[in-house]
Amino acid sequence: MTELNDPSQFAAETIVIDAGVGNLDNLARALRHVGGDCRVTTDPQVISSAKCLVLPGVGAFRPPRETLRGAMEEALRSAVDHGAWLLGICVGFQLLFDRGEEFGNTDGLGLLPGVVRQLPDDVPIPHIGWNQLHDETSHALFAGIPSGSYFYFVHSFAPHATSDSLCPDSTCLARATHGVPFIAVAGRGRILGTQFHPERSGPAGLSLLSNFLELAHAADSSD
Repeated sequence: MTELNDPSQFAAETIVIDAGVGNLDNLARALRHVGGDCRVTTDPQVISSAKCLVLPGVGAFRPPRETLRGAMEEALRSAVDHGAWLLGICVGFQLLFDRGEEFGNTDGLGLLPGVVRQLPDDVPIPHIGWNQLHDETSHALFAGIPSGSYFYFVHSFAPHATSDSLCPDSTCLARATHGVPFIAVAGRGRILGTQFHPERSGPAGLSLLSNFLELAHAADSSD
């Protein structure tokens, strides 16, 4: 893992996609803190040429999904098709899936297989606060992070592993439980995401962001 507070460690500039919702300033500060050269943008040309992308979001599924439609979505897909790494955070994570059910069905980006559904109504909703990961895989995203670490969540919906395989276990990298187990971290190849906010999750969250940048940087350096 990259040493914290060592600026501009990574050759690939980190592009944070502004979909109109998200703690963009906090996220940008966290990325810079772990050595990322970070830019927040809505510019499709900047997005399409990126090698390292972060898609944040807070609130409901539909507004950022509608903001992305058109040129920004085309740019994101072009970047991914040409080798970019992508990290979705919170609602940005949910947008990676096939569809979300908040306020009716809305199509997602379809970069990860699955459906985002509401957490059970017999527990406090939204789920706000620190929660522990479990069933973590050995993915490099968790390098140096102790198993069972706590991260900060703010959400009412999440992708679930269900009997009808709406979110296949093959894409699940870690779970958390709030009423039911849900997928807290997922990924497939260069597409990764977290339901929690790493930028608000203390040292463990900073380590995860650093690990993501290191993955993207290593891939960019080898091209």
